[in-house]
Amino acid sequence: MNEYKGKTGIDKYLTAAQELLAQREKAKSAMRECRFDTIAVHGMYTMEEALNFNQGAIIEPFYMCSSQAYRDSDEMEAALSYQIPTWCYSRIANPSLYYFESVLALLEGYGFSGDTSCCATSSGMAAIMSATDPFLNVDPKNPNQKINFVSTCQVYGGTFQQFAVRKAQERGIECRWIVDSTDLGEWESKIDENTRFVYGELPSNPGLAFFDVKDVAKLAHAKGAPLIIDNTVGSPALLRPLSHGADIVVQSVTKTLTTSGFGIAGAVISRKDIVSNFGPDEMKADFAMYLKTLPNRDNGQSLSPMNAILSLNDMRTLRSKVDMLSQNTQTVAEFLATHPMIERVDYLGLESHPLHELASRYMFLVDSEHDAKNAGKPVNRYGHLMSFRVKGSALDTRKMFDGMQRIWRATDLGRIKSVATIPAISTHQQQGEEAREMADIPPNMVRLCVGGEHPADVIADLDQALRAIHGTVQAQVPSTFSVGGASSAILAEK
Repeated sequence: MNEYKGKTGIDKYLTAAQELLAQREKAKSAMRECRFDTIAVHGMYTMEEALNFNQGAIIEPFYMCSSQAYRDSDEMEAALSYQIPTWCYSRIANPSLYYFESVLALLEGYGFSGDTSCCATSSGMAAIMSATDPFLNVDPKNPNQKINFVSTCQVYGGTFQQFAVRKAQERGIECRWIVDSTDLGEWESKIDENTRFVYGELPSNPGLAFFDVKDVAKLAHAKGAPLIIDNTVGSPALLRPLSHGADIVVQSVTKTLTTSGFGIAGAVISRKDIVSNFGPDEMKADFAMYLKTLPNRDNGQSLSPMNAILSLNDMRTLRSKVDMLSQNTQTVAEFLATHPMIERVDYLGLESHPLHELASRYMFLVDSEHDAKNAGKPVNRYGHLMSFRVKGSALDTRKMFDGMQRIWRATDLGRIKSVATIPAISTHQQQGEEAREMADIPPNMVRLCVGGEHPADVIADLDQALRAIHGTVQAQVPSTFSVGGASSAILAEK
């Protein structure tokens, strides 16, 4: 701080902070001019920072220390009153979290003209709670207001429980479920002046529900409510809701963003100046930063520095991984769609899917139009999540499920290894039979997230497991089948 010796007290730290923030803004503006992959690889960690402060480390360092020391009482006062950037305590901030949050804010905001910010959380469920609870407080100007929120019923089971039990049942807040998310009339009938937020999951887990983001955003904004989108399955590699009118995005970073499966993490990403009839001005101006410095500071759902860096490292190759996983899933879905033991396949990439055309308007592999082979046209990709329904009973479904030899039986998704579960007895078990029926989650549904294996091996495993239902254990996979209208010989290659 010698260069500020002419300044006195807190002023010298405020001057230094202004210069630091100006440098960060300059670096952020430069990074926003780069392509998606470059942002994912470099983020806001600059060569200048590496050489001046981190002994030239090319990769962002772990900052495992829980707290920051200060030069004197003036710097401490300025930091703890949020007048200067600080990581006083890792529950509030940490350099490793800064690297992670800045990258994800840029990726979710890629192609969006406005500014974005991010608040990391300890899990995806913590992100959902962080993104929704600030809107559900009592309005001191209208303490008797009967508030509500509106959400699609086709959501992850944990989300359903948080909304139906933690918020509605325990706190008495009305949750209005949307059954058919493609019906704009249903949205319009349930959003009113007392609606604090509107929520949706795209594509939904496990049924692949999808809706028109732009139209729903307009309906929400017309009533002064923000639109919150769970973009866990699509990820910013395929879908960036902020560009289509959403105010806030939540991520279970544990899933698509970090295919390794090494840690648990979540994130809330918001655009500046969200639409909301409720809340203080600072919350509307920069929602994610408001969370970080006030509610989450007090509630403590912070992300650990180690999980932040592990997640960041996984995200560097997000675009190429999502492209590979999407193509693998497309191949598997097309095979299952013709299998005699399958009742129905839900995958948005199938032209036969009723929501294929709608999803195709939104889901593109980011920057694919810049690949020379695509002749300037963006390429649709539909992600790693699919579900299928076994032709038979719940017992037949369990038999097929238990017969899988290479696909992992687990409740995880978005892994580099293929993982499957039966939602009715796992991820969506607690919401009950009536709620599962409303969300169209029958007992013969299997959720499958295809990984990075060769799709021929995934197909062979599925086929032998399906045939085992009736005691025919020998796989009878055809050597060729149609993929995207063209003959594929991927099984014959083996």
